[in-house]
Amino acid sequence: MQVDDALLTKLEKLSFLKVDGNKREEIITQLSEIVSFVDNLNELNTDNIDDKFAMNDSATFTREDVASCNTKINDDIIKNAPNSSDHFFIVPKIIE
Repeated sequence: MQVDDALLTKLEKLSFLKVDGNKREEIITQLSEIVSFVDNLNELNTDNIDDKFAMNDSATFTREDVASCNTKINDDIIKNAPNSSDHFFIVPKIIE
């Protein structure tokens, strides 16, 4: 993929960003380097690789899922609400 001024303009429009004129060439060069680096991955033969391949066999550490409720935090949040009842925010109806 060739990164040029037209592609950079399209990326600016899609991302709602504006690149200064004096930085355009630098950005184009950097994006071209990134795309070239990622293109190297296309050269890898992954035909016989399992979809669930991982670099090590140990599982990801997970913590025990324990329910907890700190009512002080809830009360601190609710006290800043303009209108609340029974620990719920009361908001104006927006759908008829």
